[in-house]
Amino acid sequence: MKKVMIIMSLSFLVSWGSYAQQLPLYDQYMMNPYILNPAIAGYDGYTRLDLTVRTQWVGIPNAPNNQIFSVQTRLLKNKFKIKRGKGKSVMKPGRSGRVGLGGFVFNDNNGSVSRTGMHFSYAYHLWIGSSQLSFGLGGTAYQFQIKNLSFLEDEPLVQQGIYEPVFVPDADFGIYYNAVYPNSYYVGFSIKNLLQSYLKLGNRSLEEFRMYRHYYLMGGYKFEFSNFDIEPSFLAKTSSQLSPQLDINIKAYFMKNYWIGLSYRTNKTVVALFGVSVKRIYFGYAFDYEFNNIVKHSFGSHEFSISVKLGNTSRRFPWLERY
Repeated sequence: MKKVMIIMSLSFLVSWGSYAQQLPLYDQYMMNPYILNPAIAGYDGYTRLDLTVRTQWVGIPNAPNNQIFSVQTRLLKNKFKIKRGKGKSVMKPGRSGRVGLGGFVFNDNNGSVSRTGMHFSYAYHLWIGSSQLSFGLGGTAYQFQIKNLSFLEDEPLVQQGIYEPVFVPDADFGIYYNAVYPNSYYVGFSIKNLLQSYLKLGNRSLEEFRMYRHYYLMGGYKFEFSNFDIEPSFLAKTSSQLSPQLDINIKAYFMKNYWIGLSYRTNKTVVALFGVSVKRIYFGYAFDYEFNNIVKHSFGSHEFSISVKLGNTSRRFPWLERY
């Protein structure tokens, strides 16, 4: 077990100079894809608040745990109106209200390594018929810190101030297309860590330990029926070091208030998702289980989420008509 703890403590730092994925991945990103793509900020006209808490590899001491809280909205000069066509109602604004804003704060812990920071993004939305094309640009700043690696006290990096917090800036870009009528589907592409920032610990610059660019391609299609909907989707991700991974998802919605889902991740991980909504509040839970060597030490991973959506009427955001 001591060996496992040492590996866990160093895994995040080592990944900075290797081909591994460096950014945490949440299981319920389908409920809040904004955390992966800045172009999604405010795309649906809602003001949203989302909190996700993840505990990974239960049973392993000092295993990764992650928390993220996001807020997004749409700046509107006029209220949303209902556009009716061919028997279907579509929420659609006029020529104004094209700007979406969003931000989130996050805290990632992995053994003796922590990454705490914030993100702010600007999105611009264009209507093309009954579909919407969105572009987004985001900036990220976080504090990277290593804590209490007592078994490495004699290492040169420790003597050069490895425990001092490091401030790291970076940027993201995204594009997102969402079709509303006659078919409901979406596709998005985003890039994180555009600047590929690197660490500076003490008086030493560590260019070999940089955050590599990460690329995300997502898509999904919703089949709508009278009392339930089915939505297959996917997420393909890789880094500039070519470490591809694919998620294949299927979700079912019942009476618009309940959902269940199943995902398969190509690192031999299976994820089960459950959720329920009560008025404007949405609760979600995900459990993932890895069929690899980690199963000898872990009982799986848990993830909880809660979301609040404001402005879910045909006359949305009247309080934003101030300019």
